[in-house]
Amino acid sequence: MGVLARYFEEEGLPTAGLSLVRLHSEKTRPPRALWVPYELGRPLGVPGDPAFQRRVLEAVLGLFDEPAGPVLKDYPEDVPEGVQGSEEGMACTVSFPPPDADDMGTGQALLNEIGQLRQWHQLALERRGRTTVGVSGLDIEAVAAFIGAVTDGETAGRPRPDLTLGETLKLACEDLRAFYTEAATIQPGQQHLTSQALSEWFWDETAAGKAFWALREVCRASDDEVMQAMGRYILVPRSQLKDATDNPEYGSSS
Repeated sequence: MGVLARYFEEEGLPTAGLSLVRLHSEKTRPPRALWVPYELGRPLGVPGDPAFQRRVLEAVLGLFDEPAGPVLKDYPEDVPEGVQGSEEGMACTVSFPPPDADDMGTGQALLNEIGQLRQWHQLALERRGRTTVGVSGLDIEAVAAFIGAVTDGETAGRPRPDLTLGETLKLACEDLRAFYTEAATIQPGQQHLTSQALSEWFWDETAAGKAFWALREVCRASDDEVMQAMGRYILVPRSQLKDATDNPEYGSSS
């Protein structure tokens, strides 16, 4: 949409839009964009809260007052705590051991969980007839091994010679997260699982969540521009960074 906005502007139509992925807006440089710290699919932040949504819309419309562009501003207001909550948590059929109790290495820990989730992901594929897993061009075991190697500081190689290490890692992480999400939401009673419950399960109970936290620090220290952007904006959502601010295990969230 950022690229389209530039074409509209060239024809004399002023535009302003919402950005859910800041990195994309930095690259496409739309004329006016407001980055919002909300999950994909909820650009206005709070379902069923017209006052909150109005404030977001007023902020993006306020970008028209800027004298020149491109403009990219950050919206300062987080979703109120508890507004996306659910009294029912994640009742996952597969029960994983606590992630911090496992010292076998990131790659092997991921492979163990993938093995337990595989039947559910296959069921999801059969019932839904589609999957978003596969953007990396690697099978899910190769994804786990690759992410594990990068996270643990081992020689990762170049599983996709046509891509940089950072580009391959970004796609691999998208595949891993999609695999877990699709496998979890097909299980009995989980079809209407809230996004917050799913997020709590992924970040608090899985080796994948633990791996993403560790990988964030690796990416932030990397010389690769894509990996740096992943560590700053993509790997760990802002809601998790906010929750971990006072937890020394996770370090700085800046």
